[in-house]
Amino acid sequence: MKAAQVEMLFARLKAANPQPVSDLHYRNPFELLVAVVLSAQATDASVNKATPALFAAAPTPEAMAGLSEDEVAGHIRTIGLYRTKARNVVALSRALVQQHAGQVPGSREALEALPGVGRKTANVVLNIAFGQPTLAVDTHVLRVSNRLGLARGSTPLQVETRLMKVVPPQYAHDAHHWLILHGRYVCKARRPECWRCALDDLCPYKPKTPAPR
Repeated sequence: MKAAQVEMLFARLKAANPQPVSDLHYRNPFELLVAVVLSAQATDASVNKATPALFAAAPTPEAMAGLSEDEVAGHIRTIGLYRTKARNVVALSRALVQQHAGQVPGSREALEALPGVGRKTANVVLNIAFGQPTLAVDTHVLRVSNRLGLARGSTPLQVETRLMKVVPPQYAHDAHHWLILHGRYVCKARRPECWRCALDDLCPYKPKTPAPR
């Protein structure tokens, strides 16, 4: 995709959604971190159903660190891989208390050292909580980037690296939000809704999906 097309693509996404936000519900960096950890291989909707009771029981790293894994698991039982995630949430909370005075760190190295936190989770937290122009590549971003020819790659890291090179600086902070939301609600995996896509004329994906009758 040529630079002028990339510029047009993100200009359209911005025009449609000037201030994109995550679908996850959170009130502070700690809740954001926990919610993103819980969202791995799960939908944001399922996480949002589970976290209100969890955060009511443990609104801070100190409180979460004081819960047992079984107690956390009881709150997130409806989320996939809940036992592993409960273990990670308790462990990362203890690490925050012991190593970061109960604060979510603002560096990639420190975030990725926390239990259950990988590159994608770190990118989301750095972007939303700390305003950094990171690109979190999930299945939606991977799919949309390949279909559009924006940044082709078979792994999240490949796509992230290529996106960082082609996304215009003025769109960098919100780029991953726009691509995630576009993939979640328009450029869907099984049946992309090409008939209502604002990027249709820029997209080489074939065949285009016709509007339902």
